[in-house]
This record gives sequence, C-alpha cells and structure tokens, in this order.
Amino acid sequence: RVKNDLSMGFVGLPNVGKSTLTNLLAGAAHAEAANYPFCTIDPNVVQCVVPDQKFKYLAKTFKPSSIVPAVLKVTDIAGLIKGASEGAGLGNAFLSHIAAVDGIFHLVRAFDADEVVHVDDSVDPIRDLETIEGELCLKDLATLGGVLETEQNRVRKEKGLARGAEPPLTESFKNAYDKVKTLLDNNTPIQTGEFTSGEVECIKDWHMITTKPQVYVVNMSKKNFIRKGSKWLPKIQEWVKAHGGGQIIPMSCEFEQEYFDMKDDPDSQKAYLDECTQMAADMGLKGPAFAAKTVIPRIIRSGRAALCLQSFYTAGPKEVRAWTIQVGTLAPQAAGVIHTDFERGFIKAEVANFDDFKALHGGAASMAKVKDNGKYKQEGKTYVMQEGDIVVFMHNVTSKKKK
Repeated sequence: RVKNDLSMGFVGLPNVGKSTLTNLLAGAAHAEAANYPFCTIDPNVVQCVVPDQKFKYLAKTFKPSSIVPAVLKVTDIAGLIKGASEGAGLGNAFLSHIAAVDGIFHLVRAFDADEVVHVDDSVDPIRDLETIEGELCLKDLATLGGVLETEQNRVRKEKGLARGAEPPLTESFKNAYDKVKTLLDNNTPIQTGEFTSGEVECIKDWHMITTKPQVYVVNMSKKNFIRKGSKWLPKIQEWVKAHGGGQIIPMSCEFEQEYFDMKDDPDSQKAYLDECTQMAADMGLKGPAFAAKTVIPRIIRSGRAALCLQSFYTAGPKEVRAWTIQVGTLAPQAAGVIHTDFERGFIKAEVANFDDFKALHGGAASMAKVKDNGKYKQEGKTYVMQEGDIVVFMHNVTSKKKK
C-alpha cells in the first residue's frame, strides 16, 4: 500500500508558539473548507487543507456536489526541555510523539514578550536550536549504541558463531554506522548526511529521529515580520547552514493571529494587509518583497514537499477530489489509494495533465477537447504519476469461482 498519510510534527521548547501555530493551520483549513467535513483527530493533531489552486480550478469548473481536498496531518508535540533524551520534563512523551511523525517543523522563538515566559529566562534562538537538536541527536546516539550490538548478535546467529566471537559485518553497515556516529557527535541531523543506497537500507531499520526531514520555522514579532528582518535571522541561517542546511520560514504568530481573527470579514483582512504593507513602506521598505501576506499556506506546502507528497485528481459532476501519493508512485499503486480493487484489477490509467486541461477545455466540464487535441493519454502499469494528473482508472476484478 502507498504510504499517503504521512504527518509533520511541531518540535520546540515550551512557549515558542507551537499550539498557536497548530491552531492557525487548522483554522486556516477550516475557513477555506467551510463546505466539507473538518475534524480535529485528537486535541493535539489537526488536518490542514493543502492550498491548491489547481484543485480550486477543477471544483469551479465541474461544480460537483462533493469536493474533497488534500490534507496534511500536523501534530503539536509536547514542549521539549534540556535533558529530554534522559526523560526530563515530558521527555519520554515527547520522544514517542516525535517517533510517530514523519517530518519535523522545528519552531524557534525570535520575539521578546514579557507576558510569554521563556523556559530559559531569555530569548536566544541559537541556544534553543542547540538544545533541541542536541536532545534529538543524544536520543539517536543512545539508539545507535544498541544498533551495533543487535547487528553483531544477528550475524553471529546467522553464521553459527560463538557469543564471544567477532562477527564479520558488511562494509555498508560499518560505513553507515561510522558516518551516522560522526554526524550525531557533531550535533548534526542524520538526514543531512550523504550515504550510498546500501548504507540507506541499513539506516532505515534503525528508526532514528534525525533521519526525518526538517523545516525550520522562526516565530518573530509582528514588527520584525513586517520589515522582513531580525537580528537573529542571519545567525539562525548561519547555524542551519553549519548543521547540514534546510529550509527556513520566517513568520509571526502575532501577525497571523490578528489576520485570522478577521476571517469572517475579507475587506478587513485586505485592509489589515494594506496597513502592514504601509508600515513597511513608512520604514523605507517598498516593493513586492515587502507586501504583507500570510505564510500559513507556505508552511503547509513546505511540510508536504518535505514529505515528498503530491496530488492527483479525480473530477466529475458528482465529485472533485485530490488524492495524496508519494512522489514516484506508479499508476497501479495510485489507483490502490482510491480502492484496493483498483490496484488489484488495474488495466490502465486515462490521464490528462492539469495544464493541458486548463489550456484546452474551453470552459466545458469535460475532457472532449483535451481528447481532440491528443492530450488525453492511456498509461500502463509502469507509468509514474505526475503532480496535477487528472485520472480515470480502468480496472476489472472478477470474483473467484466457487469450486
């Protein structure tokens, strides 16, 4: 089965804005998706509707009775403190939650506010980054200690060697082990390292936390977000680069919350963005780069990209739906996301690329003109699904005859 329900989790110290941002992500989805079911799975797990202009276009074109968007599952993980890898604070709960997610939104605080107490009494994002990455790497180092012993015992048993004998380990295992240990000793996530395919196969079985993709989210004050600058941003960029690199998204929960609170009045939201853009202009900061806008959609899209997820669509008068698959999924497995019978009895996929459909359909809610222009293709079992494919799967499942 295709793994299409991957999730991101917010990781950070207490009081950095994890719950606020999780609620904003859920709220943004709820506001955009008023006419289809929205649910919070758990008090700290939410479904975020993926912002998707292609999906909106198809829904507008086909005007179906049901529309079902793609969603990204996001978990608000318990706040971490120094010593979590040894069970301090909510350490054990934190580590079990983070083990359950597939990617990490690494949220750091870069704003001063007397009413929001910092767990270490002062705001220092670099120290916070060191604390969080350090705890994750320490936990992986503890896991790594057992990995070597487990592999040695496995090889001894396989080769029929005595317990005290030195087992012959594969080059892939030894190289992977050495590379991983070096990275973790230097407080650097495993996912930033370079490994051969054989080494990756070894590491996959070790269940390491820092193999998960990370996106760094920096929570700034409203003023700094509007002017797109902070004394901490260059230092954070430098730290991330020194620790293997990664995407950094500056944002402001203060700005996003004020914007979201006006969700029922689009005119007020526009006036608010115009006011913030003017504040930047008053500081001499003009041009498209300083136009105020929400970054919530960008955060959702970046989480989805980090997990290597993409959408394909089914579209008709009854339903327009976005289905989530991993990049590189073949047509039969994509069909299986809709129903297992579709994969089992897969015959072919009839595919139109979204851009071709948009350019050719001429306002009609049908594929007729796309077919007339030779852009409606029939694909077989080896077809690799592309982002934005509009698909009809042909399948045939015959029930087994009774003997």
